[in-house]
Amino acid sequence: MSTSVTDAFRCRAARTPEAVALSAEQGSLTYAELDSWSDALAGELVEAGVLPGDRVAVCLERSVQLVVALLGVLKAGAAYVPIDPEDPESRVSMMLADADVSLVIGQFFAGFTTLKVSPPSGRSTVDLPEVAPEDLAYLMYTSGSTGKPKSVMVEHRNITNLVTAPNYVEITANDRLLQLAPVAFDAATFEIWGALLNGARVVLAPPGVVQAEELGDLLRTNEISILWLTAALFHRQIDVDVDAFKGLHSVLSGGDVLSVPHVRALREAVPELQIINCYGPTETTTFATCHRIGADEDLGGSVPIGVQLQNVEVVVVSDGEPVEDTPGELWVGGAQVSRGYWKRPDLTDEKFVRGSWNGERYYRTGDQARKRPDGVVEFLGRIDDQFKLRGFRIEPGEVENALTEHPQVRNAAVGVRTHPSGDRRLVAWIVKSGEELDKRALRTHMRSTTPEHMVPAGFVVVDELPITSNGKTDRKALPEPDWASKSLYI
Repeated sequence: MSTSVTDAFRCRAARTPEAVALSAEQGSLTYAELDSWSDALAGELVEAGVLPGDRVAVCLERSVQLVVALLGVLKAGAAYVPIDPEDPESRVSMMLADADVSLVIGQFFAGFTTLKVSPPSGRSTVDLPEVAPEDLAYLMYTSGSTGKPKSVMVEHRNITNLVTAPNYVEITANDRLLQLAPVAFDAATFEIWGALLNGARVVLAPPGVVQAEELGDLLRTNEISILWLTAALFHRQIDVDVDAFKGLHSVLSGGDVLSVPHVRALREAVPELQIINCYGPTETTTFATCHRIGADEDLGGSVPIGVQLQNVEVVVVSDGEPVEDTPGELWVGGAQVSRGYWKRPDLTDEKFVRGSWNGERYYRTGDQARKRPDGVVEFLGRIDDQFKLRGFRIEPGEVENALTEHPQVRNAAVGVRTHPSGDRRLVAWIVKSGEELDKRALRTHMRSTTPEHMVPAGFVVVDELPITSNGKTDRKALPEPDWASKSLYI
């Protein structure tokens, strides 16, 4: 039986009102205080004219106020649109207009009513709407192949299924989860609601980037027991300070392929730690499958992405039919499949489909996979050109469109290459439109139009882009960057 995030939270707050719900550098809140403050904010939103089903943008850095805002928006019957305060203004303006937001909480944007999260002056007396499990909870923007980001519509019931009696990790009222992911990245959904709907504590990392050298102290000081890291951060943390993981009972990672040598190194250093490899596109509400790595499991050449979550179904499809032990496209069905894409019925119809064998609704991931005879799924790569970097999904077309908007660029291709340090980095191959290419100006142009994870780390000038026999850019044939050359970066 599904429930809304707001009802599930109120049940928790009623059960353990004095337990600490949130803690951060600026202080902490109990469940009762968070319940009361978010009620007051929800009342302000209703009085400001926010109606059930409206979209409210939340543009705040990591803080107690951020979580109050998210919960307040949901209690007002609206859906939150998380905005990274670091994103370029042109991109934010596009998202605010596309989502038809009725109000912005936090940062001021011209043309929009802005509300600050001020301390509550007493319990709200405003009647708040009933919120149903099928109501929209948030819109989250991901990279779009057309050059324009697309927005995924996630419902309350998708979130509550993700964190209610999870079969991939144990979360109890004694746990402390670190909130480290940017709020516009769907790992934050697990970090925040995974804690609050299980009576645990959300510990908010300080705003900004937390370096690998600092993470160990943060985890120890706050007695963190459950941690999520993107694959890139997971690998870097193991390289820089593997002892940071001591004291945790579970670490979850994903968003990209996990390195077997790094997993082995962590198992040896912290043998009692449960390591969980998680897989799931934004369209399936953070995770669709997870693999709890066994203490003595022989991983071979790759870490599996595991078995489906509770109330989720994963099917490997080839030629329109489910297959076992054979490569095919991974389709995800069940309780975490989102409503579809905001204002994109054509794309929704293309990606959210019915299985011909059972009539059930599935999301076609575009990922190639194989389901072993024991039911465990192995990830085999993308069917198309899309790739993941630091947990973010990047459609090459979106970055290439932004590059070719610069007057000195005639044509461009992007791809991910491995730096000698082991880091995977975004590289752009550029065909100039004239004699000159000012790489500094090009980087500035990219920073003003795309989020930081889509700004190439290096630029390689080529005469022409290699083409495959079917007329597409041959990304595999693009020349390897000269990492030692200063001209790559400037």
